[in-house]
Amino acid sequence: MPKKPESEAASRLTGAPDMPTVSSEDIRQEIGPDIGSAAVAILSTAQAAEKARLAQAVGAAWFHGQLDFAFRAPPPDRPARPARPALRLPRDMPRRRAGGVKGRFALLHALSHIELNAIDLAFDMVARFGPQCPRAFTSDWVQVGSEEGKHFNLLAERLHLLSGQYGDLPAHDGLWDAAYSTRDNILARLAVVPMVLEARGLDVTPAMIDKLERVGDPDSADVLRIIYEDEKGHVAAGSRWFTHEIEKRALAPAETFHALVRQHFRGDLKRPFNDAARLSAGLPADFYEPLAEDYQTVNKET
Repeated sequence: MPKKPESEAASRLTGAPDMPTVSSEDIRQEIGPDIGSAAVAILSTAQAAEKARLAQAVGAAWFHGQLDFAFRAPPPDRPARPARPALRLPRDMPRRRAGGVKGRFALLHALSHIELNAIDLAFDMVARFGPQCPRAFTSDWVQVGSEEGKHFNLLAERLHLLSGQYGDLPAHDGLWDAAYSTRDNILARLAVVPMVLEARGLDVTPAMIDKLERVGDPDSADVLRIIYEDEKGHVAAGSRWFTHEIEKRALAPAETFHALVRQHFRGDLKRPFNDAARLSAGLPADFYEPLAEDYQTVNKET
């Protein structure tokens, strides 16, 4: 995936044409003088809307050259979280359906929770692994985190128009597990978070878009289209840096990926796969097919 010019990337991250310009002095006073401090500030922010705002502000500041490339503080093991929503185990979460206002609200609320976690996952990548990687690594994950902030804000607006807000429903409590288990291993983090968890979004989002269109909510469908297109770039960033680390260590790509996912991800990968979108993001089938729940059966039949 070609790297965007920094000015283009900065304008893309705001998510709104009327987002106020923040001066270099103001942003450095608010979040610190360097990108490491800024990433830790986001991870340490509990309130959801403020976390999303900071994610976009940091993205704009970084791509406008207002933050130093330095890392002065380690990230926390777990990010700060708001008092609401109530967090539950995955098995205790109710199934959601997109038909009707309550069903659409539940779907968009669940996606908002994923995007809030995705902000922290991206900026944890910056703070935790940025010091050992090229500057371009930091730029990629700042862009990812800033876009996740944009996604959260777009979904929050849809929730507001459906007479609610993020926190009104319980949410999944397992989304940070993958980050915690890979906190000391950049290859494992890249394999599990962008190349498994975010790649799953490429598989399921087109069907959600179609369902929202069918139930008469084209505005929410349009938000998911924006998220879907951005997520292709996020998976591509993971694939690109996974390849970088693999080549640096002279490891076998697919075999290493399989071993890391089996060690750090619970369960098999679920079908159906969006092969075209995954391939466009640099994720070939020989990476994920052997990890699928029915791989042995399918392989025997073919």
